Amino acid sequence: TNGKLSPEEKTDLKLNVVGKIPDVLLDNTDRNRTSPFAFTGNKFEFRAVRSSANCATSMTTLNAMVAKQLKDFKNEVDLLINTKDLKKDEAIFNVLREYIKQTKNILFEGDGYSEAWQNEAKKRGLSNHKTTPDALKAKVSKKAMELYSSLDIMNHVEVEARYEIELEEYTKKIQIEGRVLGDIARNHVVPTAIKYQNILIDNVKGLKEIFGKDFESQAKEQLDIIKQISHHIAGINTNVKLMIDERKKANQLEDVEKMAAAYCNNVKPYFDIIRSHSDKLELLVDDQMWTLP
Repeated sequence: TNGKLSPEEKTDLKLNVVGKIPDVLLDNTDRNRTSPFAFTGNKFEFRAVRSSANCATSMTTLNAMVAKQLKDFKNEVDLLINTKDLKKDEAIFNVLREYIKQTKNILFEGDGYSEAWQNEAKKRGLSNHKTTPDALKAKVSKKAMELYSSLDIMNHVEVEARYEIELEEYTKKIQIEGRVLGDIARNHVVPTAIKYQNILIDNVKGLKEIFGKDFESQAKEQLDIIKQISHHIAGINTNVKLMIDERKKANQLEDVEKMAAAYCNNVKPYFDIIRSHSDKLELLVDDQMWTLP
């Protein structure tokens, strides 16, 4: 169609009549905690900011996005009025109709943590940044730079400065976490595991004295646990050493982007490996001997 509304449609639409807006009831449920932008019945909740972060940057960006969209909306409505000879309500309706179509790709009611959503997001052509350094790059993208500068919020130098600061902050946090993890694993987990292992070894020696050649059948479980403890202790020591080596390599880099990427891709992966070995030892060691809460 030419975008114009029929008399019946004009009567039915009545955009300027507040009475046409349905009542929005207060929602008291807890809906979809996996969504960074959850709609909870009468409001949107922005849940993407971590508890340790200041909300100012995120709020600035959200306000900038809304301001930019309102400007674009006004410009598109004016364009239709001036070029298509549409009335204001007709122009607004046409623009809103296109917006509704365009926003369908970002609407999702399922589990935002699931693999199904990752596949669906890829299918819809949406970005999916899985690491902090990768996600931070969006701040210095061409579109982001244009958004900030077009609204006189920040120029490209100010955006890039904040980007570098956030990369440095990320790098320092991973560096500190790596040091703490290595200390806990080597000075708490491993010594406790060795103490328990020594108790098992003494137990096996006692069984050998009592049962002689048949001791292996009597001490089968103890021997198996001793082997498992040795395996996980070796796993912790080996991977802590490798993590430290990678950290030293990363510290030699002068470029903040490269350093952040090195900590993310080469240092951080050892966290999960060391954690896994430590968790297995916690299940093997006597609870009364375990020094960590």
